[in-house]
Amino acid sequence: MTTPTNRNRRLRRKELERKLKRKTEQLAAVEHPEDRTAIAVKYDIDTDAAPVILAAGKGPVAEQILKIAEENKIPLFEDRKLAQLLSRIELDTEVPAELFVLVAEVLAFIFKLDQMAGKRDYFEKRTKEMGL
Repeated sequence: MTTPTNRNRRLRRKELERKLKRKTEQLAAVEHPEDRTAIAVKYDIDTDAAPVILAAGKGPVAEQILKIAEENKIPLFEDRKLAQLLSRIELDTEVPAELFVLVAEVLAFIFKLDQMAGKRDYFEKRTKEMGL
């Protein structure tokens, strides 16, 4: 027979196990800055046949690339595996055909974000004009 005290202990133990598991998962997911990889890609539909790798780096270089992007309000997209693949490409080189579809999907996503940001800016401006 289970006493209320034993049942409470088991419940507390289960809750502690869940918390520990969650904390362990969070710690495992923490990214160390020296492990971070960042890639800067440029694509001008009028002049470029394919996206071009502008910058690539790991650790402090990656942090600098991200800082410059944030300062210039350049949209960011996180995909560690794609970043690792693109980091192997020489700078000022077009993205190879094998990766073009993946990069095109990212660029399409960023284009959508830019469109949404433009609409948001427009509506914020209009509501201010209307005094709302």
